[in-house]
Amino acid sequence: MKVAFGLGSNLGDREGHLRAAVAGLERSGVRDLRVSSAYETDPVGGPAQPDYLNAVAVGETSLAAVELLTLAKELEFEAQRVRTVRNAPRTLDVDILALGDVVLHTEQLTLPHPRAHERAFVLVPWAEVDPEFPVPGLGSVSELAASVDASGVRPGPDVDLRGTGA
Repeated sequence: MKVAFGLGSNLGDREGHLRAAVAGLERSGVRDLRVSSAYETDPVGGPAQPDYLNAVAVGETSLAAVELLTLAKELEFEAQRVRTVRNAPRTLDVDILALGDVVLHTEQLTLPHPRAHERAFVLVPWAEVDPEFPVPGLGSVSELAASVDASGVRPGPDVDLRGTGA
């Protein structure tokens, strides 16, 4: 099943954290992974903080939603993410944006991600890597990206987040 992840970092070695997340996704069985460029983005909500480096990775998986959530939390833990207040700065944020046509609402996880369709820092890189990804109940990523203000999203450093050189 097709899966999309949002990746973000605004503390420490931002590029390194994103690269480690991509490697972790591949190591954990997410196949045919395609990764967007890195984007420099303004923080949204929370306390004053540095700009983010964001990207989106799309691949194929046989893992269940709960297994993907466990994987996301493990990757954040490996990056030494500390959870304090909502929308606080972080070494690594890994969000499951969508998992095929799964619609899920539990205490731990909501799919598709409940705010992804409103966030340019998600939609711009997602549209780069898979513009026709159908977000259940909302439309294609390209349609959603065309409907948001992307003024806070800028091309980031020219880095290869797969770790094979720029």
